[in-house]
This record gives sequence, structure tokens and C-alpha cells, in this order.
Amino acid sequence: MAFPKTGYQDEATTNLVHELRDDVLPRASGGEGVYVGGPNAATIDFADEAGSRLPLMIAVVIVMSLVLLVALVRSVTIALQAAVMNLLSIGAAYGVLVAVVQWGWLGSAFGFPTEMPVTTWVPMMMMPVLFGLSMDYEVFLISRVREEYERTGDTRRAVTLGLARTAKVITAAAAIMVAVFTTSLLGPDLAVKQGGLGMAVAVLIDATIVRMVLVPAVMELCGKANWWMPGRRVPKATAASPAGVGEEARV
Repeated sequence: MAFPKTGYQDEATTNLVHELRDDVLPRASGGEGVYVGGPNAATIDFADEAGSRLPLMIAVVIVMSLVLLVALVRSVTIALQAAVMNLLSIGAAYGVLVAVVQWGWLGSAFGFPTEMPVTTWVPMMMMPVLFGLSMDYEVFLISRVREEYERTGDTRRAVTLGLARTAKVITAAAAIMVAVFTTSLLGPDLAVKQGGLGMAVAVLIDATIVRMVLVPAVMELCGKANWWMPGRRVPKATAASPAGVGEEARV
């Protein structure tokens, strides 16, 4: 069993375990029956296994969300946009987590005493939870936009009214989640702190920059291409008086 003084979090420990298994023991006499064990080696094995399966998990989550969103909004383009936007939010959360935890940027302000690796299970747990929350906000916004588009056939008007009617709901829901996740920073467990910090940052970015700015902007740029779906019938725009438009926008 291996018990390095530096602990499993030190990169030298990981390199030592791999070197023993891959180079030293196979060359030693009778080394085929010798194993490197202990809690540090087990943690390293878990990290390697989790890292190798993380891309597969991300792919499965994205594909399932694409299928469900296409079935809901009847648009391939919007489903692809949602997947990309969700990945932006999650990628930003991973980046902030690495900067704070591994690089030590403002680490002491968030309760991290020193630079340390991100705990193995944190990225795997963050991915599905954050993707689910991001899809909730996406469904809130896109459902309303789709209703307006089906009624008027005007993408710009649909995006404007959809955003006006869902912005308060999305930001309020996100504020609650950010507050809940931030409370984990008050506890003593460093791994829980990491997960809470990453999820709070992701929800904050997703509900403000992504849903309130990027998604409407991309939909404006795509225009009618937003609603591309094989066999889909494009609704005709209905006339609306200026007063009616202003009244709806103020709802």
C-alpha cells in the first residue's frame, strides 16, 4: 500500500502510482502479482475512471436534451442553440472553479485556504444538475417565444414579447438557486464548497448573460431559420395594431 507524505492531491503522487504500475513493477522479478493499493491509489483510480467517462456522460446528456427540446418546440435550430448555450454556461462554471480552487484566485475569500485540485466527483455532479437547470430556463423562455411566433409569425416580435414576459420569472428562480448554492461556502467541507461555487456561478451566468442576452440575440440573427424543422409549416403573420403591440409588451 502506498501512503505518500504529500497526499493524493499532489500531482507527484499520481505520477508515482502510475510509474510504479506501468514501469517499475512490470520490470521487477515477480512484479506481475504485486499491486499498488491504499486510499490514495484508489482515489487516483477513481479520478482516472471518472475523467475517461465524463465525455460520454456529457454526450448522452446533450443528445437526450436535444431530442426532448426538438419534441417540445418543434425546431432543430433552437435545440442546437440551447445545447451550445448550456455548454457555455457549464464551461464558464468549470473555468471559474479552476481559477479559484486550482489557481488560487480569490480562493481565501471563498473559504479555500490554499491552492488545491478540484475534487474528482465535483465536475461529474455539476454537469447534469447545471444542464437540467439551464434547460428549465431555456424552456421557460422558448415556450413563450414559440407561442407568440405561432400566433403572429413574426420572430422579432415573438422574441421581444417572450423575453418581456419571462425575464422576471427566470431571474427570480435563478436568484433563489444562487442563494441556495452560495450557502455551501459557509460549511467546512472543501469538496461541497467547490460544487456550490461552481453551480452558483453557472446559474448566475446562465440566467443573466446567456438567457437574457445571448439567446435572444442569436434568435434575432437567425430569424426564420430558428424554426427550421423538416415538414414544419411556417405560420403567417397576423396584423396587430401598434396599441395592441405596446399593451402586450407591457404585460
